Amino acid sequence: MNHKSQRIQSLLRPEPDARPYLASQSVHRPMQRLIITAIALLAITGLPACVFVAPISQGNLIKQEDLDQVEAGMTRSQVRFLLGTPMIDDPFHANRWDYVYYVKIGRQDATAKRWVTIVFENDRVTEIIEDQDLGRNL
Repeated sequence: MNHKSQRIQSLLRPEPDARPYLASQSVHRPMQRLIITAIALLAITGLPACVFVAPISQGNLIKQEDLDQVEAGMTRSQVRFLLGTPMIDDPFHANRWDYVYYVKIGRQDATAKRWVTIVFENDRVTEIIEDQDLGRNL
């Protein structure tokens, strides 16, 4: 093989590390990075919206028929038997039992709310306060 044919062969054979340069690659690379970053940000910020939020039920579910049985003059143990242990047994107001109940489904405001207060004097029921207003943001 002569010198001229060797030179032609070497020009036809690409070097192992050499890649052809395309002008369009330099333009598309920043765009690709931007698209990948935008997709990643959308996935990260949109993911919490897809998370399941379990329903929350707090307090004592008081049936109206049980509450109707509570009368003035009943003892604390009789009230506890009918309505259960109060959710709030305030040490600063020992003569008052508060029964609070609410259900919150998902991210919505509470769908069911109830607040009943039983007031005692000398360990006997003197007053029953029903359906007090609970806060909107509960």
